[in-house]
Amino acid sequence: MLQFQLWKKLLVVVVAVLGIIFALPNLIGGDDGAGADFLPGKQINLGLDLQGGSHLLLRVDVDAVKQERLENIGETLRRDFRAEKIRFSGLAVANETVSLQIRNPEDAAKTQQIFTDLGNEYTVSNDGLTYRLAFNEAGLAAMQTRTVEQSIEIIRRRLDPEGTKEPVIQRQGLDRILVQLPGVDDPEAVKRLLGRTAKLTFQLVDMRISATEAIQRGRTPPGSVLMQSASDDGRSYVIEKRVMVSGEMLDGATATFDQNNRPAVSFTLNAAGARRFGKVTGENIGRPFAIILDGKVVSAPTIQSQIFGSGQITGDFSVAETNELALVLRAGALPAPLIILEERSIGPGLGADSIAAGEIAAVIGIILVAIYMVASYGFFGGLAVGALTVNIILIVAALSALQATLTLPGIAGIVLTMGMAVDANVLVFERIREELSKGRSAIAAIDSGYQRAISTIVDSNLTTLFAALFLYIFGSGPIKGFAVTLGIGIATSMFTAVMVTRLFIVFWVERKRPTRLVL
Repeated sequence: MLQFQLWKKLLVVVVAVLGIIFALPNLIGGDDGAGADFLPGKQINLGLDLQGGSHLLLRVDVDAVKQERLENIGETLRRDFRAEKIRFSGLAVANETVSLQIRNPEDAAKTQQIFTDLGNEYTVSNDGLTYRLAFNEAGLAAMQTRTVEQSIEIIRRRLDPEGTKEPVIQRQGLDRILVQLPGVDDPEAVKRLLGRTAKLTFQLVDMRISATEAIQRGRTPPGSVLMQSASDDGRSYVIEKRVMVSGEMLDGATATFDQNNRPAVSFTLNAAGARRFGKVTGENIGRPFAIILDGKVVSAPTIQSQIFGSGQITGDFSVAETNELALVLRAGALPAPLIILEERSIGPGLGADSIAAGEIAAVIGIILVAIYMVASYGFFGGLAVGALTVNIILIVAALSALQATLTLPGIAGIVLTMGMAVDANVLVFERIREELSKGRSAIAAIDSGYQRAISTIVDSNLTTLFAALFLYIFGSGPIKGFAVTLGIGIATSMFTAVMVTRLFIVFWVERKRPTRLVL
């Protein structure tokens, strides 16, 4: 006797109802991607190729980070050697190497210890009294990985500060980052956000020499550097290289206005930054304190009193520029400049054409499958087509519930699933035909057909499911979109073939009680 327990019937009904509920927002939801208020879930996220947007391929300038790290090490060595009263000369950073020469051979042991304390990322060699430091292979690889990962996190915070846009930001190769922003059709705004390193530092102005004298001499005192003003006034400053407070100590930044009602950015520091800021300002009252953004002096106000915890950045800003600057400062400074290697913009019109083409392909696929199934298996083929409709609803519902991003290859996966979804029904119906040819009754043939076909159905679908899993693990971008829809389609097609189609047949058998079956 054909058996189908009550709990299985309830399961099919519950799953089908939930599928309809989660799929409905795609029919009656608004253009903002949200469903109706009384329905759970949202519309399916459309990928870059379906709703348009911006595509950028960036390269992280690791060489700039390497040079900066070596220059910082040079300044650290300068301070440490002076603290240890080790006389040296010829401190220079060139050809990816920091080199110097000590004057007294008796300081060799202390010199070696200072270099050792810098860490195991570097290789130190010496030729007599001349010492050279460079990144070793492991240290360089670690720095590169750390720089790219930090860049990805900063990019994510800049482009999606609220965490709702769901951009695709992923590493490609050793030093490249892929950025895809569905629905964003202003690549210039994206490039402005990503083009600023937004490295904020506070450094003291060197009072030993004026900028004019430094320009005339063609050099600055050791430990200082000549910097240009960020404004168009052409002014220059001699700035001490030592960073007193860095942007990493920022706790927040907001766009505001100064006492003269000019656009400005107010900032607050964390506890460590506030202590450091208070110490520096308290010890240097009367000295200019430069605010430096991306290597240019925004302003250099004179310290009038000790300041703790907060301050204001003023300059020749517009309101839009202060809003953008506040955003990038809150997100944090990029550890390295980003170089745009590839840029593409996909208009929403092209995305609409892709969706229309996918819909046409899906409709044609359903029609052809329906014609084949009805022509081959008659009434049972019609039941399989009804189960295929449930299958499509479940796929849409799963994509909506998971908020998976649907791409054009994803639509291809759905269309492919339509053909594969009836494979299990074909196996069952052919088994039933075999049983009928052996002279079994209608009910016995149906029951035996399902029992004998189930192992083949599970085996074939699991094989394809593993293929989809590997595509998702090792693929990227559109390949993953195809794998997601294919995997969901396989799971739902197994459910509809084994449960939904069988439920339809059980209802028919219970009502008609057929003694003869033509298939």
